[in-house]
Amino acid sequence: MGGGGRASGRTRERGSAVVEFTLVSIVLVTLFVAIVQIGLVIHVRNTLVAAASEGARHAAGANVALGDGEVRTRDLIAESLSADLAQHVTSRMVDVGGVEMVEIEVTATLPLFGLLGVERGLTVTGHAVDEESL
Repeated sequence: MGGGGRASGRTRERGSAVVEFTLVSIVLVTLFVAIVQIGLVIHVRNTLVAAASEGARHAAGANVALGDGEVRTRDLIAESLSADLAQHVTSRMVDVGGVEMVEIEVTATLPLFGLLGVERGLTVTGHAVDEESL
């Protein structure tokens, strides 16, 4: 009788190991997915900033219209990420400390679940000194 009690104790221990593994795995998978998602958000943000800055530099060139900077920005975003993220691109001239600058602003979806997320939740800008004002 005593031997049977020991065997059932070992069985319970094996069962608890499976439960512990499952619980730890859930936490680790959730942590991994969160880290990947944060990386995706940072990648999208940095890519949008780079595209906006390049578009502003393009528009700041001599004999180039502001609209050309918007088109350049949209093209870069479409090539790098998705054309869906390039729908809200605006440009304008701004005065920063007495210097005329081109500003390109991109408003895009903030990716929270893969590339799905908050519509217009992420806004970035790029600036460049207007060469014609120098």
